[in-house]
Amino acid sequence: MSERFDEEKQPHVLVMGSDAAASQPGSGEGGGEEAGQRPLSEMVEQPAKVMRIGSMIRQLLEEVKAAPLDEASRVRLREIHTSSIKELEDGLAPELIEELERLTLPFAEGNTPSDAELRIAQAQLVGWLEGLFHGIQTTLFAQQMAARAQLENMRKALPAGMAPDDEQGGSRSGPYL
Repeated sequence: MSERFDEEKQPHVLVMGSDAAASQPGSGEGGGEEAGQRPLSEMVEQPAKVMRIGSMIRQLLEEVKAAPLDEASRVRLREIHTSSIKELEDGLAPELIEELERLTLPFAEGNTPSDAELRIAQAQLVGWLEGLFHGIQTTLFAQQMAARAQLENMRKALPAGMAPDDEQGGSRSGPYL
């Protein structure tokens, strides 16, 4: 995690996006609402659904690796793969849908994919989903760190008598009995 200090020595969390452009909370450059980009955690509109589908696809990849497949099972796996992508798209923001469509290549229509093609397609999708999950975790961590830094700045700005005494068990809500 990188911190940047401006002239007033106020810490800011520097978040690097997937396009390597830096974005800072509250700044008008390199991210934020003004640039038309949302945090990754807001781009997953149905996180529980995306997590369930991701788990299913990961398990499916393990099954494909473990056993040889006949033609009927390969056709069925192609259908599952295609429907999984469509279901994922229902839970994602348009920006992530575009990225997913760019990265996942459809199977040739009318042809039964080979075991290797299925493994590659499933592994690619699992890898993309894992990257998405890691990106969300990183974004949430960065937001947490920014909130923590803001809280520390607010504590420092309080008059000496109003700051909570952390050494004696935190703040008190009333007289000690």
